[in-house]
Amino acid sequence: MTQYRLNRLFDARSGRALDVAVDHGAFHEHGFLAGIEDMPRTVETLVDAGPDAIQLTLGQAPLLQRIRGKRKPALVMRTDIANVYNSPLESPLHSVHVPDAIEEAVRLDAVAVCVNLLDLPGHPEIREQCIRSILALRSDAHRFGMPLMIEPLVMRIGDGAEGYSVDGDTEKIITLVRQARELGADLIKADPTDDISDYHRVVQAAADTPVLVRGGGRVDDRTLLERTEAVLAQGARGIVYGRNVIQHADPAGITAALMAVVHRDAPVDEALALIGGAR
Repeated sequence: MTQYRLNRLFDARSGRALDVAVDHGAFHEHGFLAGIEDMPRTVETLVDAGPDAIQLTLGQAPLLQRIRGKRKPALVMRTDIANVYNSPLESPLHSVHVPDAIEEAVRLDAVAVCVNLLDLPGHPEIREQCIRSILALRSDAHRFGMPLMIEPLVMRIGDGAEGYSVDGDTEKIITLVRQARELGADLIKADPTDDISDYHRVVQAAADTPVLVRGGGRVDDRTLLERTEAVLAQGARGIVYGRNVIQHADPAGITAALMAVVHRDAPVDEALALIGGAR
C-alpha cells in the first residue's frame, strides 16, 4: 500500500522527486527561521513554484492542504523534534516523536513521513531515542500504508558551544544509511558525502530503498546544481532541499532549475539560466 502514496511523490516519467523542506521551525533554533518567518506566504510561494513535495510539520501542514486544486505539491510530514542544532547547546539533548504522527499524517493526506536517525559523538542515547521512535512509527506506518522516510544524520561536534553540524565522512554515512535500511525505511534522506564521487556507495548501502539527498547549508547556485547532477548520476532518486530554496533570492527560479536537472537531466548551464540573478 505504501506504493500508492509514493506514486504521488515520484514523477511518473523521471522516477525522481524534489521535496522542499520547510520544517525547520520544529528545532527551536532562531537562525533556522530566516526566509520562513511568514509561513503562509512561504507555502504559497512554493506551491506556485511547483516542486513535487513540500516537507512540513504537523502544525504547518494545513497551510498546504487547505489550498484547493489537484496539482499542488504532495505533503511529506515531519514527525519528530530535536534540539541538537541549538547554539548554545541545551542540556539534556533530546529527540522525540509525535505519538500519533502516522494517524495525523493519514488525516492530512501526506504521501510520506520523515524521522531522524541521529548519530552524535558522545551521545549514543540520542540514537537510541531515534531508534525507539523509528520502531514505534514503523509499526503504525506499516498498518496504515504510510511510507516512512528515515533521515540518517551523521553529526560532528561544533566549535565551542555551537550545536552539532554535518559530518560528510563516507564510511560513517554508509554505516548509518545501512542501519536505516535495516530498520525498514521506505525512503532514505541522506547527506551528500564530502567526496561526492563516493555517493554511489551510499545508494548501494540503501539497496533498493530510494535515496533522496539532503541539501544542508547554503551554497552557491552552480555548486548546488553540479552536486545535484552528480548524485543523480550515481543513482539517487531525488533531493530534499530546504535553505537552498527557501532562503534563495528567487525561490521559484531555483526550484525551476532543480526540477530541470532532476526530471530532464538538464545541463547545469541551462538550469542556471532559469534563475533570476543567477550566481
